[in-house]
Amino acid sequence: MAGIGDGRVRRALAMGAARSFVIVALLVAWEWLAQSGRVTPYMLPALSDVLARIWHDATAGDLLINAGLTLYRALAGFFIAAVAGILLGAVMSQSAIVRWFFDPIISVGFPMPKIAFLPIVILWLGFFDVSKIAMVVLDAIFPVVTATIAGIAGVDRELVWSARNMGARERELIWQIVLPAALPQIMTGVQVALPIALIVAVVAEMAMGGYGLGGAMNTASRFADSRGVFAGIVEIAVVGYCLIKAMSVLRRRLLLWHQEALEPTTV
Repeated sequence: MAGIGDGRVRRALAMGAARSFVIVALLVAWEWLAQSGRVTPYMLPALSDVLARIWHDATAGDLLINAGLTLYRALAGFFIAAVAGILLGAVMSQSAIVRWFFDPIISVGFPMPKIAFLPIVILWLGFFDVSKIAMVVLDAIFPVVTATIAGIAGVDRELVWSARNMGARERELIWQIVLPAALPQIMTGVQVALPIALIVAVVAEMAMGGYGLGGAMNTASRFADSRGVFAGIVEIAVVGYCLIKAMSVLRRRLLLWHQEALEPTTV
């Protein structure tokens, strides 16, 4: 057993090293191409210059403010979408009338680009945080709802029948049997919704202006500040990576009892 565990650890470390190598190779290629003179600094600033710009923004306090605001909007909208999506999906799974009402909305709204509603949201809610958070909720809620419905539909019927035969009430059945059994599928929908929340928050900031990583990139673009634009891209990439890793850790914590927790992972 120890040998099997060591083999899994070695494979996970090897996969992690391979992924890191790809990222490092891309960064080295970026620096080399920018320093080679084949492109102008305006088109592609050197990675070292971009990192220097990020350090300047960090020491000046701008990075903390912009990243904090973007995270606040993205996470606020994400948590609202996660809670509302799980509740709505659970109710739709239990009530035919509710499903009849919301199913066409989910079917039409999920594939369409919700960013098309941005002008309407601006008209109704203005240019401040409420409108940006509302856009995040509007986009992030759909994968959570659909994942919750699919997860509940996939719960073993014999498990539900056994709980009912043992005297479980409907509320106990939902909270103690159905939702825990559907949790892996629900967590998949939540994991999909998290990067969507960050993307929509950044896009909304770009469209509406103001502070935030997206707003800072938009301002840099208006002033032809190439280093500022690329610095924003790197900052958003790092923030997104950290969020995804944190969600992966949370998933493993919540699903310690599930079969997938016993399988090797490279996340």
